Amino acid sequence: MNGPARHSRVVSSAEWLQVIGSIGKSRVFGSIGRSRVLDSVRSSRRTTPSPEIAASAILPVLAVFAVFVVLAVVCLTTGCARSSGPDVLRFWAMGREGEVVTELIRDFEAENPDIRVDVQQLPWSAAHEKLLTAFVGRSTPDLAQLGNTWVSEFAAMRALQPLPPRLAVSASTASASTASASGATALDSTGFFRGIWRTNVIDNVCYGIPWYVDTRVLFYRKDILAAAGYDSIPASWDDWRTAMQAIRRRGGPDRYAIFLPINEWLAPVVLGLQAGSPLLADDATRGAFRGAEFRRAFDFLLGLYRDGLAPPVSNNEIANMYQEFARGYFAMHITGPWNLGEFRRRLPPELQDAWGTAPLPGPVPGVPGVSTAGGSSLVLFRESKHQEAAWRLVTYLSRPDVQLRFFELTGDLPARTEAWADPRLTADRNLAAFGRQLQNVTPTPKIPEWELIATRVQERVELAVRGAVLPDSALALLDRDAEQILAKRRWMMEKNRTRAVITERP
Repeated sequence: MNGPARHSRVVSSAEWLQVIGSIGKSRVFGSIGRSRVLDSVRSSRRTTPSPEIAASAILPVLAVFAVFVVLAVVCLTTGCARSSGPDVLRFWAMGREGEVVTELIRDFEAENPDIRVDVQQLPWSAAHEKLLTAFVGRSTPDLAQLGNTWVSEFAAMRALQPLPPRLAVSASTASASTASASGATALDSTGFFRGIWRTNVIDNVCYGIPWYVDTRVLFYRKDILAAAGYDSIPASWDDWRTAMQAIRRRGGPDRYAIFLPINEWLAPVVLGLQAGSPLLADDATRGAFRGAEFRRAFDFLLGLYRDGLAPPVSNNEIANMYQEFARGYFAMHITGPWNLGEFRRRLPPELQDAWGTAPLPGPVPGVPGVSTAGGSSLVLFRESKHQEAAWRLVTYLSRPDVQLRFFELTGDLPARTEAWADPRLTADRNLAAFGRQLQNVTPTPKIPEWELIATRVQERVELAVRGAVLPDSALALLDRDAEQILAKRRWMMEKNRTRAVITERP
């Protein structure tokens, strides 16, 4: 799914209900406590004290009141209301990004002396659980980096602050002087890749701003492709398959055209999206895997294994993917931008000019193939008491000039489309393929249960590739899996529909 998603997990239906139940209980207990306070006040009003007792009770109250008056006068004359210093933002960031963002924060604080940012770095392996724990305990940060496949989950729990009002303000208040000084434009969807922006929009409400992006493209051996008679990757499925057959014939029985690990869900899902499958149907309450679109993609994928164009193995069955790519065991692999640096480091010097990248082929000639919309977003939490200051940091980190600095520090691809015109990106031919692919990306289903369903896709595809089940049976099992996983979602949606009908009755 993207860098963060490789380490993420989704809350199961039972876990999600437990979280919501915990929050509900805390609110009930809070209501009980407030009721007891009100009862004690009412009780005191029903008892009339003697004049002596009343006088002795009033004197301490007057003394306390006098102290407050003196403190108020001092604060008004000395400005103590602002002596507490700048607002302190709690910003949670993950992995390498959490390490290097502090270099950007220094400049932000210099531009915004009334704000100080406390960055907490979280390992991706622990980030999801820590965010959930913070939500249950009402101790979420002011803002955080969130893998964009997590946005739907935390939006469903009402943990995130909706952003449309702030987006409107950004668009209306972006000044020409600010734009010319920083290269910034209004912070709205027009400055971002459309498919990436959509990952943050749930039920027509935007909950996050893309911070960095990734997607999947085809890494390939240019020399092997040329030896098979092709100077570039064909753009359609049929021509792509023909090129793979030519590579296979030239390479011999122990060489393959493409490596598609059978323990990953990426290939079947991407091919399904390219074929036009929604993956889920009926408002994402049921599977759509037996539909004609996904069936077409599934048949194309299984044919690659059946005809010996892809080895029927998992990535655990290959000792070193980079070494196997170097020795020509396979000539193509679908992967993400982090492997740009890995290929440069791990492949021998004599092969540095022998590999390249290309956008994914599509099923229809002349129509670019789509890929997944990945990356991380910046989100604000509802419980934050510093919404305005947090939004200023989001706006700063979204500026094209700041995004380019972030790219140089991390290698993460900029989310702002304006940044891709910079020579630092346009000069890299292998990076350019990602820029073209990002124009054609689409989100996976934006529901909390998707990652669990994606795991089932991988499992059922592996069974079909290994011949343990027939293709039709694998698709039927997938729809059954989705039916079971989404049972709670169907129940909740039906309950909401029933409630809406009752409310509309005269």
